[in-house]
Amino acid sequence: MRTDFPDKLRFRDLLDTAPSASYFSALPDLETPRLLLRKMRLRDASDVFAYASDPQVARYVLWDAHQSIRDTRGYIRSMRRQYRLGLPASWAVVLKENNTVIGSIGYMWLSPENRSAEVGYSFSREYWNRGLATEALGAVLQSAFQQLGLHRVEAQHDLRNPASGRVMQKCGMRQEGVLRSRIYNKGEYVDIALWAILREDVQ
Repeated sequence: MRTDFPDKLRFRDLLDTAPSASYFSALPDLETPRLLLRKMRLRDASDVFAYASDPQVARYVLWDAHQSIRDTRGYIRSMRRQYRLGLPASWAVVLKENNTVIGSIGYMWLSPENRSAEVGYSFSREYWNRGLATEALGAVLQSAFQQLGLHRVEAQHDLRNPASGRVMQKCGMRQEGVLRSRIYNKGEYVDIALWAILREDVQ
């Protein structure tokens, strides 16, 4: 896997002085055998809408299925605003064989003082069960430890969605417990499985 990360952005050092903005504003491209992870672009709207409007894709996540392309454009604009402000953000996941955006993956939050973060992802139903989420998450985790210098990365999933947990497990994450009624989502309280991986787990 190749990661494009400018030498001048030594985020391991930047964590101590808190300009994490430098990493997220210049969010590096991450490449795997089948995927390219890059910043979202407004021209991605039709691809993103194709999966974000699917109720099955949105079923276990905290966002609602997009009702119109306007919703999708608003989401992409908000993500690009995150880049500009240097806040934790997501990549567009591009399938290299057809140059189509098939999902997103990225940071929900980052704690420089604890060198920890949470990641999350969503993928088009058309591309489920092909190992692509595992491929993307593996690239993000590698960047998190090698480029960001993090110590711990977390991920969570609705307990009714065990497929998401299998992705985390395949990437070396460990389930640390179940948080009962952790989140109120789409009209009900749901149990959440918490997973994490430490730098020492991959050394």
